[in-house]
Amino acid sequence: MPTSTNGTHRRYALLGTGSRGREYVRALCRDHRDVATLAAFLDPNPGRLDFYQELVRDLGTGVAPPARYGSDDVERMITEQRIDRVIVTAPDHAHADIIVRALHAGADVITEKPLTTDAEGTRRIAAALDATGRDLVVTFNYRYSPRNSALRELIASGAVGEVTGVQFEWVLDTQHGADYFRRWHREKPNSGGLLVHKASHHFDLVNWWLDDAPRRVFASGGLRFYGAQNAARRGLGPRPERGTTEGSADDPFLLDLRDDESLRRLYLETEHHDGYLRDLDVFGPGITIEDNLALVVDYAGGAALSYSLNAHSPWEGYRVAVNGTAGRAELEVVERAAVLTGKDGHVAVDPSVTAKTAGAAEDSRTEGERLVLQRHWEPAREVPIPEATGGHGGGDAELYLALFREVPPDPLGRAAGVADGLRAVAVGIAGNRSLDTGLPVLIHELGLGGGSHTPG
Repeated sequence: MPTSTNGTHRRYALLGTGSRGREYVRALCRDHRDVATLAAFLDPNPGRLDFYQELVRDLGTGVAPPARYGSDDVERMITEQRIDRVIVTAPDHAHADIIVRALHAGADVITEKPLTTDAEGTRRIAAALDATGRDLVVTFNYRYSPRNSALRELIASGAVGEVTGVQFEWVLDTQHGADYFRRWHREKPNSGGLLVHKASHHFDLVNWWLDDAPRRVFASGGLRFYGAQNAARRGLGPRPERGTTEGSADDPFLLDLRDDESLRRLYLETEHHDGYLRDLDVFGPGITIEDNLALVVDYAGGAALSYSLNAHSPWEGYRVAVNGTAGRAELEVVERAAVLTGKDGHVAVDPSVTAKTAGAAEDSRTEGERLVLQRHWEPAREVPIPEATGGHGGGDAELYLALFREVPPDPLGRAAGVADGLRAVAVGIAGNRSLDTGLPVLIHELGLGGGSHTPG
């Protein structure tokens, strides 16, 4: 079994070298290199491995280039490189297999959300954890965002009394939201759909805010904007298969990978290795995920969640209202007020991982965040939110600090373990089953894992 070089310094491997992994590389090789060594990369695509090795070199920190391995080399990599922890940033459908193999090979695991995409994957992971006694952390970075932590503190303080219900609306705009319909996420077997891939973030927040477990889920939704059938119904006419080689600069829904150096090098110049096309038309055939979703979730403690997700909004952000026996708390976050082009003629795909940008002068919606508490028989008052810096509302930097360093006990309990990952993905898995059957689904009937890992 690999062991760390000393009590605090650990050796890491990154499994999956797509876009998300870059932030882990920067954190490990720059901010936390005194306590962490990035020893290896693993990916089936040699072109992306080339990109990541150059990324380490270009950071200019003197870190030695990590060793590189193919997708069949999980066990060999962990043994040869004496890996203490693997970081999983591979596509969602691959999580369960990678996690199980890594655990049995003797490494702990840090995985991006979602934990996995289906009930069979959760059972395999839970069994491997029981068999190996290893550790698994799910990186719910939104817990670490000051605005979300502030709402958790407010609820825990009893300011709204006993929570009776939560209303949660999340809107993805026509740049970021559309992007899920261009890439591997568009096929539900790959991602579990947005209920699993994206909304597991949101369900985890509610589980954490309430300190409770979801019990029953009823879902409704469908593909109502993107996809070939919707395009034909609206008379959009013939569409190119992809944005880079056949697209038009006048069509904002088409993505030209040549316009972004990272996208060009990570995907366009490496697609000959594996055939993966990153720039498919969002109005093309083959999309099997939903773009409009609504759920009702009952919690074990008695509260109910009303949740909605829209993936073609003109602005991006979320609104949360927490109703309780003593009042109501409301959190509104505008991550991008409008999809507008910058000076270079382009728009950042995901506004949550970039700095705030100024909107148009005539825009009535402005980027920002606001938390308001109103107790019964009292006027509303705004609750201060600590200033945040960095991606995902300030959550990324705090997450990496908690992952890679010894930190004091957290009274907010932001670190997420396997039970939290299971609870979050359970809502999406149950929601997908409800979409298929038209019926409410009891989570305990899904059989998502045994023993201490059972999500409730």
